[in-house]
Amino acid sequence: MPHPDRNAYPDRPTYPDRFYPVVDTVAWVARLALLGAGTIQLRAKNLDDSEALQTVSDALEVIKGTPAKLVVNDYWRVAIVAGAKHLHLGQEDLADADLKAIRDAGLTLGISTHDDAELETALRAEPDYIALGPIFPTTLKSMRFAPQGIPKITEWKRRIGNIPLVAIGGIKLEQAREIFAAGADSIAVVSDVTQNAEPDARVRAWLGQNAEAA
Repeated sequence: MPHPDRNAYPDRPTYPDRFYPVVDTVAWVARLALLGAGTIQLRAKNLDDSEALQTVSDALEVIKGTPAKLVVNDYWRVAIVAGAKHLHLGQEDLADADLKAIRDAGLTLGISTHDDAELETALRAEPDYIALGPIFPTTLKSMRFAPQGIPKITEWKRRIGNIPLVAIGGIKLEQAREIFAAGADSIAVVSDVTQNAEPDARVRAWLGQNAEAA
């Protein structure tokens, strides 16, 4: 489904898109790009440098000719070498990253946050968006932070102002309206797509919901 005219909503950020799937393989990136996803994060863990470079390069190749933007999670050196345009870092990755090199390479930067201290750290890096999570319980990875809950979205958005806010963690399509109403600009989605019995239909439903909400 085509995106609505963003110029009609000048106060709304255009990056990342309101539906923001997060996946761990090039095959998923290709599938989502063909379905019309505008922002796709590749979060592939535990790769060595050569594996990461091959994976990111392959992912950039499969989105050519589509509207999709690829966001590389973690591997900032690889993102620079591969010519990626978008990067996402967790707090541990951020601590070890060369922000000047990242900016000099023209990469946008999104940063994960879970508490006040992490938000302060993220804001010092002048990110292009802030992610808050987990909003709801998630079984995808061990979390040392309790679920944030929807009211935290409103608080975080008030504090970061015009910086786009991405909500992540256990969010399903049926909760999207409430999440957007609370102040989120974008929803990062993992299991609601990748573990869905009919993922293509779910993606189309997300894209329809987000276009309607915009």
